[in-house]
Amino acid sequence: MTIKDTPEVWEIRATETPFTGNKTSVRTDDVVMPDGTVVHRDYQVHPGSVAVLALDDADRVLVLRQYRHPVRHKLWEIPAGLLDVPGENPLHAAQRELYEEAHVKAEDWRVLTDVYTTPGGCDEAVRIFLARGLSEAEGERFEVEHEEADMELARVPAEELVRGVLAGELHNNCLVVGVLSLVAARAGDGLDALRPAQAPWPARPFEA
Repeated sequence: MTIKDTPEVWEIRATETPFTGNKTSVRTDDVVMPDGTVVHRDYQVHPGSVAVLALDDADRVLVLRQYRHPVRHKLWEIPAGLLDVPGENPLHAAQRELYEEAHVKAEDWRVLTDVYTTPGGCDEAVRIFLARGLSEAEGERFEVEHEEADMELARVPAEELVRGVLAGELHNNCLVVGVLSLVAARAGDGLDALRPAQAPWPARPFEA
């Protein structure tokens, strides 16, 4: 048996959108189950996101600390952001987020992993990139506001982040998945064997 996620769509008898927000919405579908019953399924409709595990030459990961109101925590995270435009190239979005949040650019980009963050209640898909060959970006810094105005930046050794994840001290989804994927990639075929930055992404198709 091949262990691989596969696309599948069950019959939807009816659908409505009881809430539409600025970036996301809530949808209710009436879905036909395998036994023929029809059940309501509520979920958040999300445009998708990108995240960047930026690794410097000293094996430190660029992280930021930001207040997240839904969980009432300041979380250490890796740079990330929404795919604001349908069909947007995720690499371009990731490069933009790294510039805006950290004023950093990278020479080498690869796909670290693709995840659905909370598939039981949200259709958000995230592509996490590995960025290496870091340097300071040119030009003016991006003007931040709201939660980002209070943001802290740091460069933390990758092994320290792994320890924090396993100790239950770091909780951000993209950070956790990113640093553990980094360890797994190194233990496997190596970082240079990761997928290219423009690898297809069926969850959020784009034009290269």
